[in-house]
Amino acid sequence: MGRILAIDYGGKRTGIAVTDPLKIIASPLQTVPTAEVFEFIKKYIANEDVDLIIVGYPEYDSGERTPWQEKIINFAKDLEKLTGLEVKLFDESYTSKLAAKAMVEGNVKKKDRQKKENLDKLSATILLQDYLKTI
Repeated sequence: MGRILAIDYGGKRTGIAVTDPLKIIASPLQTVPTAEVFEFIKKYIANEDVDLIIVGYPEYDSGERTPWQEKIINFAKDLEKLTGLEVKLFDESYTSKLAAKAMVEGNVKKKDRQKKENLDKLSATILLQDYLKTI
């Protein structure tokens, strides 16, 4: 039984979260520079059994596709080619706001809340938790 990997793709940094092998619990994994994300994922799936990759996709009420959405779609296609795994886009609306709120409510020190990499991997975790509710 493999894990599910979730990716909160960003311009500078990319947050990554993962499930346990039973696909019950979502946990933050790491934040990597976006320029290094393909290499990180390639190494990760070489060492861990992964069944599926979820990529956060911002959905807007207007229904129009933005340049950022196009980048994410292309990233997902490239990731599918690289890994040979199924890659699904999943709505990531408000995950960053929810992650920031969770850190405040969890009494995370201000110094740690200001580190963007913590917000990125927590956003990926929330994305993955939301996805797990649908399966």
